[in-house]
Amino acid sequence: MAISRRRWLARTGGWLGGAVWAGAVHAQVATAPGTARRIVLGQSVPLTGAASEIGLAFAAGAKLYVDTFNTANPAWRLELRQVDDGGDPTRAGANALKLLADGADLLFGFVGTGSSNAAAAVAQQKGALLFAPFGAADALRDAAHANVFHVRPSMADEAFKMVRHCATIGQSRIAVLAEDNALGRAGLQAVNDAIAELKLPPVLGSAFVPANSTQVDAAAASLAALKPQVIIQAALFQTTAAAIQAMRKTGYVGLFMNYSVVGINPLFVALGKDIRGVVVSQVVPSPRSTSIAVVREYNAAIDNSDQTPTYESLEGFIAAKAMGEGVRRTGRAFSVAALQRAFTSMTSYDVGGFRLNLRAGVRDSAWAIDLVTVTADGRVVR
Repeated sequence: MAISRRRWLARTGGWLGGAVWAGAVHAQVATAPGTARRIVLGQSVPLTGAASEIGLAFAAGAKLYVDTFNTANPAWRLELRQVDDGGDPTRAGANALKLLADGADLLFGFVGTGSSNAAAAVAQQKGALLFAPFGAADALRDAAHANVFHVRPSMADEAFKMVRHCATIGQSRIAVLAEDNALGRAGLQAVNDAIAELKLPPVLGSAFVPANSTQVDAAAASLAALKPQVIIQAALFQTTAAAIQAMRKTGYVGLFMNYSVVGINPLFVALGKDIRGVVVSQVVPSPRSTSIAVVREYNAAIDNSDQTPTYESLEGFIAAKAMGEGVRRTGRAFSVAALQRAFTSMTSYDVGGFRLNLRAGVRDSAWAIDLVTVTADGRVVR
C-alpha cells in the first residue's frame, strides 16, 4: 500500500469523507485579480473498506503530481478535494453531487466500476466532466459520454491482450470467475467479446461470487469441474486471492489471469508465495522502470514523500499529470468548455515516454498494456 489511512488523514487535516466546502468562497478565491487561477478537482475514492488499498494508492499518486504542478505553475492552482466512498457506488454518486454543488470544476479519478458509473451519471445530469475514472466500464467510452475522458485503456483492451496471449500459447479452454457487481459483469463481457473477435471457442463457463467475498469454494468447485486451462478473474484482490487458493486446493494447475483493477501490490500481500505464476494485466509502466521519463518524475516525487512506488499510485500520478496538461492548454481564459476542448484534442499526448489517448474508444489501446507475473519474492516480471 502506498500510504496508510492514518498518515493520509494526518497529512490532509482529517477532512476526508465528511468535509463541507463553501462554493462562494471557492468562487472568490478562483477569480480574485492577481492571484493564481484555482481549478477544483472533486475526487471520490475508497479510503476505507475492501478496496481502500487501491483507492489510497491512486489518490496519493494523484496528490503527488498536483503538488508538483502547483509548485511549477504559479499562475494556476489545482485543488484536489478527496472524499471517501468506501467503494460504495451509491455513496460515490452522492459524493459527486456534493462535490459539484460545493464548487468542484469537474470530477476526477473516481475508483471502481460501479462508482465510475455513478459519477458519469451525475456528470451527465449536471453537464460536468469526469476525468480519469479508474476501472470504468467500457460503456462510458461511447459517443453518448463525450464528457468522460479516460487515461487508462479499456477493459476490452485488457481482455483482448489476455485472451490473445492464451491463444498464442495454445490455451483455448478459458473460464471466468467474477464478482457479482459492475466490475465482474463488465469483465466477463469483455472476455466474451475478445474471444468472439479472435474466433476462439466460447468460454467453458463462468462463476459469480459476492463482491469482496472470500466465500469462493462453490465457485472454485464448479470451475474446476470444467477443467479449464486458464481462469480469467474480474475481481478485487481479496476475492482473487481466495479464489486462487481455493482453485489450487482442487488440484487446478492452470493459469490465472487478472485485470489491472485487482491491485497487484495488495494481491501480493494477500497471497505471498502463492502468487507465483499469476498473471496481471498492467495499463501503466512499471513504477520501477526508470528508463521512462514519467516514471523518473514520479520516483523523484516519491523520494520526497512517505509513499512507496506502486502501479496504482503511478496511475494516479499520470492521471493528474494529464489533467494538468489539459489545464495548461486552456490558457488563462479557463472554462470547463475550454477544458473539454483541450481534453478532446489530447489523442496522442506524450506524458513522458508513455503516450495517452484521452478519446480512445473500446479496443484502441491494447498496445499500451503489459502482462506481468510476480515471483515468490515479489519481483514483477514482464
